[in-house]
Amino acid sequence: MRKLYAMGEMLIDFTAQNEEGGDARFFEKNAGGAPANVAVCAARLGCRSAVVTKLGRDAFGKFLRETLAREGVDDAFVFETDEANTALAFVFLDGNGERDFLFYRNPSADMLLSEADVRAVPIQRGDILHFGSVDLADAPVRGAHRALIGKARSVGAIVSFDPNLRYPLWKSREELLETVRAFLPFADVVKVSEDELFDIAGETDEGRAVAKLFAGNAELVLVTKGERGAAAYTRSASAHASPESAHCVDATGAGDTFIGTVLSQLLRDGVAREELSNLGDRLLSYLAYANRAAAISVTRRGAIPSMPGFAQVFGGEKRQKKA
Repeated sequence: MRKLYAMGEMLIDFTAQNEEGGDARFFEKNAGGAPANVAVCAARLGCRSAVVTKLGRDAFGKFLRETLAREGVDDAFVFETDEANTALAFVFLDGNGERDFLFYRNPSADMLLSEADVRAVPIQRGDILHFGSVDLADAPVRGAHRALIGKARSVGAIVSFDPNLRYPLWKSREELLETVRAFLPFADVVKVSEDELFDIAGETDEGRAVAKLFAGNAELVLVTKGERGAAAYTRSASAHASPESAHCVDATGAGDTFIGTVLSQLLRDGVAREELSNLGDRLLSYLAYANRAAAISVTRRGAIPSMPGFAQVFGGEKRQKKA
């Protein structure tokens, strides 16, 4: 069975309890980091997955590794270092479950992941490599991304990119957008929120903005729109799905659940890179299940703790056994 490799940050989310913003006195500790969230989502939906990252040799790093083991996610390429601590993120929620982040990573262990670390990752044709922009900073981890993305493309694996824009982590807004635009041409699957789409493309018209994302190797573009559902585009077709009704308690991890569900379906269906542009009726089906999974996620607090299992998302469908 094929495998999802999620590359990038894994960190601790400390979510503020009760009070908003700086008034919070109590925080709940959860495992987080967008790529790791996607790997856990895939595992809960019956797929093989692995995380490629670096953690501090500290109590938080130990907690994160234990989380992966509990979730059945391969940690063979989770490296450790004494040179920096595991990354932390403090998450503040408003009354609608929307988030504001405060990161502590200057640098953090994940930023020290190197090209040498990832050389032995056994990615092969049929696998999926997923990454985001948080760990595309000008640090050793950027070179690690270039190396593993290059390997994935050379062997015929699908490359998935969720820019997941976090402007406070960058020196400037333009530096982040330029970096994202530089990595977009290497991705076969691109997932963005509507706001991110307009920022990256420099367009306010969805059609023109999506067209710009197809300038490189992209064959499938996914656009999430919150309460207005989601859309999927290939070079020759599109699909739009209405949202699932849900009371949002915490949106943390909803986007990761969405893309994790789509990638899990690509793995389960054995979709090859060259088939992404011709998904037919599956395009709408993938969206509908991803919307359902994300809707479940927002009704619970935290990212990984909120992610649904196979039965909750796919109901009576036959579960494919992990290989």
